[in-house]
Amino acid sequence: MPPGPRQLGGERVGSALEAALPGSVVESHPEWVVVSPGRLVEALGWLRDSEEFDAAQLSNLCAVDYHSYFEVIYHLQSLDLNHQIVLKARTTSREDVAVPSACSVYRGALLQEREAYDLMGVRFDGHPDLRRLFLWEGYPGHPLRKDFLQVEGHHPGLPRFPFEEPGVQSR
Repeated sequence: MPPGPRQLGGERVGSALEAALPGSVVESHPEWVVVSPGRLVEALGWLRDSEEFDAAQLSNLCAVDYHSYFEVIYHLQSLDLNHQIVLKARTTSREDVAVPSACSVYRGALLQEREAYDLMGVRFDGHPDLRRLFLWEGYPGHPLRKDFLQVEGHHPGLPRFPFEEPGVQSR
């Protein structure tokens, strides 16, 4: 899918970010920038405060499961300059899926991080209230992960949805 008409190119954002915060950019792509998880909060703050980018709003935060690692994706927006920026942070494993919380930069990250934690199992270090948002504490697993249910020959998740009985969908 091509980038939107007002989406800034990742090379432009990545080069400016790397010049301001050396070592923060892992990869620049035509449509997004991948930053080091250790420098994520610093990069988000710089993009928010920069006059050139003015990324004052976090319009979306989501996570993607790539089997061997996870990506947390941040869609940033400047209402004054009418453009969008896509920033990503990659985890290094599936066992310890964690990135720093963006709540100190964007208050809107509070519920979005809780949603990603609940459904994907991504831990946001430093989050002021990281607990499940939709499912109850003690719910087995994270339902949007690719290994949530058992698929023969692919991954060893749960054998079926919790509380699922043949022909009965109540608890």
